[in-house]
Amino acid sequence: MLVGSIRLQRVSLGRYTTAGSCGVINVCKKSCYSTKPAFELKENETSINGNSFAKDEWTNVTPAILSKVNRQLHLQPKNPISIIRQLIESNFTDFKTFNEFSPVVSTKQNFDDLYIPKDHPSRTKSDNYYFNKDTVLRAHTSAHQLQGLASGENKFLISGDVYRRDEIDSSHYPVFHQIEGFFYLDNDLNKLKAELQRLQATETPNIELVDNTVIKPENPIQACHSAEASDLIAAHLKHSINTMIRNLFADEKDLKVRWIDAYFPFTSPSWEVEILYKGEWLEVLGCGVVNQKIMNGAGLDNKIGWAFGMGLERLAMVLFGIPDIRLFWSEDSRFIDQFTPGKINKFVPFSKFPPCIKDISFWLPEGEWHENDFCELIRGEAGDIVENVQLIDDFRHPKNNKRSLCYRINYRSMDRNVTNDEINEIQEKVRRVVQEQFKVELR
Repeated sequence: MLVGSIRLQRVSLGRYTTAGSCGVINVCKKSCYSTKPAFELKENETSINGNSFAKDEWTNVTPAILSKVNRQLHLQPKNPISIIRQLIESNFTDFKTFNEFSPVVSTKQNFDDLYIPKDHPSRTKSDNYYFNKDTVLRAHTSAHQLQGLASGENKFLISGDVYRRDEIDSSHYPVFHQIEGFFYLDNDLNKLKAELQRLQATETPNIELVDNTVIKPENPIQACHSAEASDLIAAHLKHSINTMIRNLFADEKDLKVRWIDAYFPFTSPSWEVEILYKGEWLEVLGCGVVNQKIMNGAGLDNKIGWAFGMGLERLAMVLFGIPDIRLFWSEDSRFIDQFTPGKINKFVPFSKFPPCIKDISFWLPEGEWHENDFCELIRGEAGDIVENVQLIDDFRHPKNNKRSLCYRINYRSMDRNVTNDEINEIQEKVRRVVQEQFKVELR
């Protein structure tokens, strides 16, 4: 619980870096970046990068999350996330790039402008980080589509950090990075055909394709588009995506790509794209024909376009062989110095320290239980020393119908040994805060 005003500031102390008055210690071998005091939490408002937002019942941003806002891993040249971004951009050389939009956006940008329904679960407090009911940390780079369209560019890429409350394990983190691609042109059949022919003449990706998608009521052509125009722009999209994937996975000799039907409020028809990588189908992106309401909202009524969005962490973990998503945030030179801009090489582990496992069990009070909120609280208390959190028991008492949960917390540092005494102290803090915040009865 934050009372009064707390300002966080990174202070480099040789091998250790502390985060001011919060008492959180991040251990690293070398400080690779510097952040000025960027945010301030007061009783009635939150300030970040010079802007202030009044608190209300929706406010749930945390110091741990706000401390990440200025890291911008996608712009650090030697970080694998940035390397993947650059490689994707190299496949779209004539696209304008936008890489520095602020992650602080309005709920209108994040939801309404994309025609996400008011009752859609993606709007909940348990899925997002709100400054207040009108302002949020973006949950996707799609929040900037109208800004891209307002630039006058008809083809552009947007990349940046995005924020979603999530579970804790080796492949999930509350801050990750996306890149968004957008292309449009005149809704004219002759121009659409000519553009598709131009594109197909320049690239012929060597991919084994599985694409059994068909137009159907669950994934329809928009009523304002002709079937032929929708087919042409979809073919343009698919060729562009297949070419990019082939180039990214150039070392995968027998690459297989699968297109499957999907649903997104901001595209129709919509698809997800998966690749067969080391024997398993891996989802890499979502895409589709842009909802014409978005085009019309930008004054582009006579245009038709496509868009795609993809997570950079997932691709980087596969291509670089990085086993734990927390490593992307490491300041350890043993991690950063392994990578070279423009080149994909496999990560070489530099340490593997033993875990320290603790369980926490409790009886729930009446009402809803959101696991994302529980994980967020643990992150706030323990930081990145938590490797994963797993529900190991869910029991309902046969007599009083009370529900009991037991979670296993795996503590492991990526760069040092942790002691049992140290983890016991953290675990006691976690138990205390869980009891206070969620009104549970500890067991």
